[in-house]
Amino acid sequence: MLSTETAVITGASSGIGEATAHALANAGYKVILGARRVDRLEKVARATGGQAFALDVTDQRSVDDFVNQVPEVSILVNNAGGALGMESIQEADLGKWLTMYESNVLGTVRMTKALLPKLESSGNGHIVMVTSIASFMPYIGGGGYVAAKHAERALTATLRLELLGKPIRVTDIAPGMVQTEFSLVRFGGDRVKADAVYEGMLPLTAEDIADCILWSVTRPPHVNIDKIVVMPRDQAAPGVVHRRPSSSGHDS
Repeated sequence: MLSTETAVITGASSGIGEATAHALANAGYKVILGARRVDRLEKVARATGGQAFALDVTDQRSVDDFVNQVPEVSILVNNAGGALGMESIQEADLGKWLTMYESNVLGTVRMTKALLPKLESSGNGHIVMVTSIASFMPYIGGGGYVAAKHAERALTATLRLELLGKPIRVTDIAPGMVQTEFSLVRFGGDRVKADAVYEGMLPLTAEDIADCILWSVTRPPHVNIDKIVVMPRDQAAPGVVHRRPSSSGHDS
């Protein structure tokens, strides 16, 4: 049965956010989409029949303006975030670390805090955090991102405790390697470095993660999917990847 509920998705201009917008819209949800790249966001909104509003989760005023345009919501998908660089801790760029903490952690707090009253008023609220296997598996070069995602996992678990007894579910979706713009952003637009991340292996797609999100939010209201950890068959842990001699089977 198609849903008539409203879902807010952050970071919805591309990748997992965009795929989630399509998945939820196809299931009948009204989608309200937020991201900084408004031109791309509006294309997603047109394709999904949703609404698009500018949103920078690192800016409280932007969050407030966005939330003021959301009359009601039952699902919040906190997807905005990302990684910057792969410097060692010895060579840490603290500016990048601060940016990652602002987007992955404080941005998630801002959106959750602002929409909690409306989520509770819906009578069947659901907060989905798109974290990462980096939230519990460190890897060399991942310092700042790993630290931010560990913090995001901690706030997710704390939120689950704090909301016990209220009509709000909390789900942590922790993906492994997904081929989106994630690596392109991490490496400052260097396409060669970004493509090398997935060379010789078959990564997950944004649609794979959107499918996990859709499944979790469409369980009966009394069922809370606490965590979904999903990796491609070719990956066992961060940096532990099976690669073939050629990328002939690679989904590009």
